Amino acid sequence: MIDKFRAKFVEEGLDNVHDLEEAMLLLEKDPTDKEIIERIFRAMHTLKGGGAMFGFNDLSSFTHHLETVYDWVRNGKLNVTEDIISETFKAIDQIKYLLEVGDVSDESEKQELAQLTQRIKGFVSSTNEDNEAKKGADSKREEDLSASTMEASKTYLIHFKPHTNILQNGTNPLYLLDDVQALGKAFVLYNDENVPELNELNPEDCFVSWDIVLNTTEVLNEIQDVFIFVEDECDLNIVEIFNGDILSHPKFEQIIEQCELGKQKLTAELLKGISWGGDENASSSEKKKVLLKEHKISSIRVASTKIDELVNLVSELVTIQAQLHLYAETNREPKMLDLSESIEKLTRQLRDNAFEISLIPLQNDLMRFQRLVRDLSKELNKEIDFIIEGGDIELDKNIIEHLTDPLLHMIRNCVDHGIEMPEERIKKGKNPKGSVIFKAYYEGSNVIIKIIDDGMGMDPEVILNKAIKKGLVEEGLDLSKKEILDLVFSSGFTTKDVVTDLSGRGVGMDVVNRKIGEIRGEVSIDSDLDKGTTVTLVLPLTLSIIDGLLVSVASGQYVIPISAIEKIIPLEDNDRKSIFNGVIKLGEEHFPVIDLHDIFNEVCGDEKQHIIQVKFEDKRYGLIVDRVIGEYQTVVKPLGRMIKDQEVISGASIMGDGTISMVIDTNRLIHAFGNQKIHK
Repeated sequence: MIDKFRAKFVEEGLDNVHDLEEAMLLLEKDPTDKEIIERIFRAMHTLKGGGAMFGFNDLSSFTHHLETVYDWVRNGKLNVTEDIISETFKAIDQIKYLLEVGDVSDESEKQELAQLTQRIKGFVSSTNEDNEAKKGADSKREEDLSASTMEASKTYLIHFKPHTNILQNGTNPLYLLDDVQALGKAFVLYNDENVPELNELNPEDCFVSWDIVLNTTEVLNEIQDVFIFVEDECDLNIVEIFNGDILSHPKFEQIIEQCELGKQKLTAELLKGISWGGDENASSSEKKKVLLKEHKISSIRVASTKIDELVNLVSELVTIQAQLHLYAETNREPKMLDLSESIEKLTRQLRDNAFEISLIPLQNDLMRFQRLVRDLSKELNKEIDFIIEGGDIELDKNIIEHLTDPLLHMIRNCVDHGIEMPEERIKKGKNPKGSVIFKAYYEGSNVIIKIIDDGMGMDPEVILNKAIKKGLVEEGLDLSKKEILDLVFSSGFTTKDVVTDLSGRGVGMDVVNRKIGEIRGEVSIDSDLDKGTTVTLVLPLTLSIIDGLLVSVASGQYVIPISAIEKIIPLEDNDRKSIFNGVIKLGEEHFPVIDLHDIFNEVCGDEKQHIIQVKFEDKRYGLIVDRVIGEYQTVVKPLGRMIKDQEVISGASIMGDGTISMVIDTNRLIHAFGNQKIHK
C-alpha cells in the first residue's frame, strides 16, 4: 500500500518540479516579483513535506536548505542573484533525480549532493555574517514584539473536517493538529457527532472533525500551508475573528464550557460577540473579512493507462456500432434502423468526449524547451528569448509523446545553427538578442506548430552543393527553393563541417521527418538568408478514430481522412484522356493526379471513376478511385510488422462486415509519388 502512496507522491512531486521550473524562468526575468517568489517557496515547501512523509529523506533534507534560501528572499533578507538562480536550476535537476531514485547510495553521488547543498547553504550563511552587527538591534526588536504580542497577534477560528477516506490515503489528522498548535497559542474542540454506532463503524474511516481557535503572529499563508497536502481531502474554513488574543478573555472559557456540554456550537459569530468593553480591537475585528476556502473538486488525476483503455473501449464500440448499422440496413427493419441511428449519435458524442479527456495542453511539455533554450544559450554565449504563442492548444497525449524528440531537435537547431553570436548580429544591424518563437494554432481539424527563429537563415546554394557532394541528389537537376530546403530532411544531411555535442551528425532533421510521419503529420521548411527560418508542422488532433471517406479501388476498399479532402469530382472519359505527364486539366484548373490503381497494382474497371481532391502543403492533388462508398467513422488500428514500413498506409480499420480497409496517409502518398523528380 505504501508503494502506491509513494508513486502518487512522485507523480505529484514532478508536477511541483514543473511548476517550480516555470516559476524560476519567470523569476529570472523579474527577480523582485513577490508573487513568483511566494510560488517558488510553496512548491519547495510542498516537496519538503511530502518527501519527509513518504521516506524521501535526502529529498526532504536537500529541499529544506533550498526552501530556507527562498524564505530569506521572500522576507527581504536576501536578494535574488544570478548565482542563486543558476544554483537553483541545478538543484531542480537534483530534485528530479531524487524523485526518481529515492535516497542516494553511491558515494560519488552523495559527495555531489553534499557539495551542491553546501553551495546553497552558503547563500544564507554569508548573509548571516553580514547581519552579525544587527543582532543586538534585532534582539531588542524581538523583545518589544513579545511585549506587544496581544496587539500584533490575530485570532482565527479553523474548522477542519477530514473526508471519510483520509486515513486510507496515509494521512494522520492528529499530526496536522500538532502543526497548527506549533504556530501559536491554540484551543482544540473535538466533534464526534457524526461517528456511527459500533456495529456500523469502519476503523479505516474518519468520522470526526475539529474546531481550532488559534492565536498567532504568523500570516494566513502559514496556517494554510499546514493543510497543503490535504486540501482536496477535507472541508476547511479559516476565519479571522479577532485582532488580538481572544483566548485570554474571561468570557472565552465560559463559551468553551457551553460548547463542550453541547449546549451551543462554536461559531465565528459567537466568538466575535465577545467584547473587551469598548476596546478598539473589538470594533475593528468586526470589519474583518471572513476568509473562507471552498473545496470544490474541479479536476481529478487519472492514470494515463485508464484514459488509453477508455479510448480503446470507445474504438471497439465504434466498430460494433458499424456492424449494427450494417445489420439494420441489410434487414431493413425500421425499428432497428432507428435504434442504430440513435446509438450512432451517442457513440459520436462518447467518442468526442473521450478524445477531449485524452487531450492535454502543449504548455505542459513546453517547459523543457524553455529550459533547453536557456541552458544552451548560456553554454554557447548567445542571448536568446524563447517566446510561446498558443501554449494552451490541446493535442492527443499520444501525439505529444511522439512530438517531444522532433521539437527538441528543431529548437536545438535554432539555437546552434540559426541564431548568430551577439557581435555578428550587431554587424548585420540586428538586435544582439535573438529570438526563437514557438507558435501553435488550430486550422480546421489540424494543429499547426511553427518554430521561428530570426537567425542567419539557410542558403539554398550551400544546401544543394552539400547534397550533391554527399550523393543525395544528382547534379544538374532544376530544383525549386522548396525542394532544395526539403533536402535537409534527408538521412545523413548536415551543413556542419565539424561534429559537436549539439550537432553535425546529420540525424536531427531526419528524425524530425520520420517521427512526424509516424503520427500522420507533415513538416516543411521556409527560410530567407540573414532573416531567419520557419519550420512548420501540420498535425492531426488525434490518432485513434478519424472521420474518413470509404472508397473502392478495383476489389479493395480504402479510407481517406475527410480532414484532407477538398472535394469529390466525377471523372469523365474525356477528362481522363486529358491527363498528360501526371497533370489533369478540368475547366480552368490544372492539378497533379495520382491513380491509386497504379499505386496498389490494380486493374482499372469499366465503371465510372472519381477524383478525390486533397490538399498537400499549399497545393492540391487528385487521387483517382473507382467508387465513393460514403463517410465512415474509422477506428485506426496499427499495422503489423510485415507491412509497417510501406510508404502510403497509416493503419487499418475493421469494417462492419468484418473485412479490412486500409487507411491512406495522403501526405506520405503525395510525398512518395507526387514529387519524384529529385529521386534517383
